[in-house]
Amino acid sequence: MTEHAGPDTAGAPRTSRARAIIVVTLGLAVTGALVGGLWAWIAPSIHAVVALNRAGERVHDYLGSESENFFVAPFLLLGLLNTVAVVAAVLVWLWRVHRGPAMVVGLCVGLMVAAAAAAGVGALLVRLRYGALDFDTVPLLANADHGLTYVIEAPPVFFARAPLQVVATLLSPAAVAALVYALIAAGTARDDLGGYPSANQPSNPLTVAPGAPEAAVS
Repeated sequence: MTEHAGPDTAGAPRTSRARAIIVVTLGLAVTGALVGGLWAWIAPSIHAVVALNRAGERVHDYLGSESENFFVAPFLLLGLLNTVAVVAAVLVWLWRVHRGPAMVVGLCVGLMVAAAAAAGVGALLVRLRYGALDFDTVPLLANADHGLTYVIEAPPVFFARAPLQVVATLLSPAAVAALVYALIAAGTARDDLGGYPSANQPSNPLTVAPGAPEAAVS
């Protein structure tokens, strides 16, 4: 009489798959908010000057190479988020029992939330720090024959405000994390990626009962 073994529970995770995905998503959301605060602290502002020309028209221009900060500031935020994406992908992979497509989805969703949180927190903090700038309402100081004043503009969080560029920025960290996770998974020999439940390969070869006639070979 043979006994049928029940399902293998060795190495079963203490945390359910759904709960693990929620933990990853919430952890990345908090990390994104912290990244936004860090970015607001180190992002370069943009210095400009507002003046009246000889025709009495209000004009403005950026000092030196300050206009480059319109690219440097959002690129800095994107670099921070992509760094978080690489580290997060590796850490999620190290959570061995939950390896698989479901965790990749949670990782990508969490990074999109993190990017949105970083952009939102960063934009709010620089707005509070530098204020909103409208060149048409800047008061001009008297300086010889021309009104003149120097102003500081808050750094932007996106390269542009076009919807497609905003969406591309928010999706970029998720794409980086998915690529890193895929590269690590590609280097794994096991089909189950070493996660749970493990893929049980058939270990008992087909046997011939004693005394059974052998098939005729033609």
